[in-house]
Amino acid sequence: MTLTIQTTPNAPRSQIVGWQGERLKVKVKAPAVEGKANAELIRFLAETFGVRASAVTLLRGETARLKVVRLDGVEAEDVAKLLG
Repeated sequence: MTLTIQTTPNAPRSQIVGWQGERLKVKVKAPAVEGKANAELIRFLAETFGVRASAVTLLRGETARLKVVRLDGVEAEDVAKLLG
């Protein structure tokens, strides 16, 4: 499963805000320095979807707020069921 994610770093807590068109909007509690926000995004997505962090791959957007992430072992139905 591949997701396009709009991230907001430095949030009070990591959370999924919802869909913004075709993008999933996610706030992460880590600052956008030295890859900390990316690491927190990967950790948070793995925890949220019940997979290992190694199953979450950042494909594009390492230094941008718009990211493309691949989730191995997660299907579109799982995302729809979890996020509504």
